[in-house]
Amino acid sequence: MCCSLSCSLFFFLNLYGSNVYKFDAVLNLHSGPLNDTQSFGVSDSMAHTQRWPQQGWALLQLYLVVSFSGSEEPVCRYRGDPDSPLLSQDGDIMLGGIFSFHSSWKDRQNTYILNFRAFQFAQTMLFAIEEINNSSDILPGTSLGYKMYDTCGSVARSVKVSLAVANGIEVEPAFFEAPCMRPAQVQTIMGETSSSPWMAVATVIGPFYIPMISHFATCACLSDKTKYPSFLRTIPSDYYQSRALAHLVKHFGWTWVGAIRTNDDYGNNGMATFTETAQQLGVCLEYSVPFYRTDSEDRIQKIIEVIKASTSKVIVAFMSHLDMDVLIHALSQYNLTGYQWVGSEGWILDSQTAALDRYHILDGAIGLSIPKAHVTGLKDKLFTEFWETLFNCRFKKSESSAGADRECTGHEDLTGVQNSFTDMSLMPIFNNVYKGVYAVAHALHKILSCKKTCNNTILQNIKNIHFKTKEGDEVHFNEDGDPPARYEIINWQPRENDAVDFVTVGLHDASLPPDKQLDLVLFTLLLSMQVPVSVCSEKCPPGTRKVLQKGKPVCCYDCVQCADGEISNTTDSFTCVRCHPEFWSNERRDACIKKEAVFLSYEEIMGALLTAASLFGTCMTAAVAFIFFRYRKTPIVRANNSELSFLLLFSLTLCFLCSLTFIGRPSEWSCMLRHTAFGITFVLCISCVLGKTMVVLMAFRSTLPGSNVMKWFGPAQQRLSVLGFTLIQVIICILWLTISPPFPFRNFREFKDKIILECALGSPVGFWAVLGYIGLLAILCFIFAFLARKLPDNFNEAKFITFSMLIFCAVWITFIPAYVSSPGKFSVAVEIFAILASSFGLLICIFVPKCYVILLKPEKNTKKNIMGKGAPKSN
Repeated sequence: MCCSLSCSLFFFLNLYGSNVYKFDAVLNLHSGPLNDTQSFGVSDSMAHTQRWPQQGWALLQLYLVVSFSGSEEPVCRYRGDPDSPLLSQDGDIMLGGIFSFHSSWKDRQNTYILNFRAFQFAQTMLFAIEEINNSSDILPGTSLGYKMYDTCGSVARSVKVSLAVANGIEVEPAFFEAPCMRPAQVQTIMGETSSSPWMAVATVIGPFYIPMISHFATCACLSDKTKYPSFLRTIPSDYYQSRALAHLVKHFGWTWVGAIRTNDDYGNNGMATFTETAQQLGVCLEYSVPFYRTDSEDRIQKIIEVIKASTSKVIVAFMSHLDMDVLIHALSQYNLTGYQWVGSEGWILDSQTAALDRYHILDGAIGLSIPKAHVTGLKDKLFTEFWETLFNCRFKKSESSAGADRECTGHEDLTGVQNSFTDMSLMPIFNNVYKGVYAVAHALHKILSCKKTCNNTILQNIKNIHFKTKEGDEVHFNEDGDPPARYEIINWQPRENDAVDFVTVGLHDASLPPDKQLDLVLFTLLLSMQVPVSVCSEKCPPGTRKVLQKGKPVCCYDCVQCADGEISNTTDSFTCVRCHPEFWSNERRDACIKKEAVFLSYEEIMGALLTAASLFGTCMTAAVAFIFFRYRKTPIVRANNSELSFLLLFSLTLCFLCSLTFIGRPSEWSCMLRHTAFGITFVLCISCVLGKTMVVLMAFRSTLPGSNVMKWFGPAQQRLSVLGFTLIQVIICILWLTISPPFPFRNFREFKDKIILECALGSPVGFWAVLGYIGLLAILCFIFAFLARKLPDNFNEAKFITFSMLIFCAVWITFIPAYVSSPGKFSVAVEIFAILASSFGLLICIFVPKCYVILLKPEKNTKKNIMGKGAPKSN
């Protein structure tokens, strides 16, 4: 029932032995040819090519089930009219070739657009076969033959002729009734430049493990050995090329690019890998549009509008040369210049594309190509055959134009000839064809040499070969059937005559470590001799961080200055780093600088003024002490308890001097000394004042009849009272220093950009106990002085003590809130001011009036005047 099906299909069961393939059953189902639209697709070509492997297998299985279940015959028979090879030559071992000698087809009689490149590839294959047949080093005594078919650029036709070339079917009568069992005629299938035809062919032929070798199919999908187990190639996979292109784009700082891809397996898979790698490297695609050479004018117009509306200045074109030729022709009509093009190996080294670029749209283009190569003798052969065929002549010692009657002179005119047959820019691709033929020959040579001692499967032997060509190129395949991935970086540099030089400016070797894979030894772009800039946002300088723009790719961002105390010292930083507590950010926010240490120093004005005031008070106290010592025999000095007066002057001197311990950089010893010295000296001072007040009060009370108070408050008792009061403060200070003493402390909280060096109290209880005890004595002193307010007018001691205590208490009551609220060194200045103010109050109020009398009013410095009594003051 096979003849009732609407398409042709050959099914093979491969039983390999003795270096040939044998097929026990062949099913031939014929179908009519497909037109261009059906072959390539227009709007859905991308989806069509991607679904081919799954559809191919599903259809194949369906056809087999229908055929065998509906057939009542024991074997299948030939149906349809198979094609004959376009080129063929018999040999001991046959190789198959499928090439698109014509770029399109409608039916058997209507093929058009001759493809000179396919003839070049085929001629290269013939050249390699001829060279091997003439060699005594490889396959001696065994000749290679070939059968080559024309696929006319059709995927469906590629499948059909691949089946024919594998089975070796010649043109037969339409209803030949012989069983379709005959040995396979070829050991390997070669040819085809595109990935999509190979995916279709490898899906159908692959399960029978017939080796297939491509010289130009680069789709990374073909490396999947679970789907395409017998496919190999002599050109690197697009996986490596796509990654190399992404690294090349990143190398030049192009983080905002557009992309155009061929809408087939080659372009779609290659661009997918490029996009993935670009994202990993921080490169964003503003747009990525598919294009196919059969697209409508409206589709092309939309692509042009996308390019015009974009802000990126770099376009990555992952396209075949056929699609690029159509696209560049369309772009030339709109003069879309000023873009940096980055190309894949499909077109970057194509002279036809360069010739079509009449408006220099692609000037300065850069891209990847497989390394340049040279095959000795190939150029001469191709050129000689072309010349002889074109001018119907022959050169001496040439047999290629046996029918020609005249001899070629070499002066024939090529002016009117326009084709690419003599274009040698594709020599690297020719070399890939050449290496593929030699890979098969070396595998066959190994099989024939080792006889039955080694694996005689040709596919496995091809996968395991490793040899060097006569030009020194190494040929071997990895586990995916791919060769080593090495590329040259090509730059388009136009000449004055509108021609283009393809200049090699670098290399990319995927086998090297990642940081050494890209090597740009020379690069000169033609756009103002500068590398163009293509970024969505300018780089964020140090001192700023990236903030992504909402709804846009990661390459589009705003640069926001780091906050106070944070820095970023790299370009394009995503975060700002907070400085160490001892450091602060500079104005540019790109470095941390050490914070200024703030403390009350002698060098600053406030510290100098307080120091001067302290020294002045000390000197003034010393002067008063000198006057009192000089006039110690006078009544006014003797009447005011000279012993307590000198002790009070000594304590006031210490009070003035202890204020100096608060000035300068805090240290462990200065912190412990300043508060304890202040506390002890002031208690000593207040104790003396308290003693003088009690003496005055007791002296006045002792004059009353029957009073015997003074005997209980004589000089000894006065000394003991001063010592006792002071000893209590000493004990408090010792406990404070023992339990939790003051210590130097760096305060980072008060100021963001400064460090306050201060003395931490250690135990606040100890500090306030010291102040509280001083305040208690001051209040007692004030109370006693107030009680003595009714002394005679000529005895003013109690009055002056009262006034001094009033100043003292007012100063320290004011000190508490001022001290608590003042930041940093100002709190220290407030404390020094309180010490100095209270010390000056005591000194001036108690001793200056007496010095005035001693020095300026000596007539009042008499015993009579001092001891005279007056009426007491009324309330």
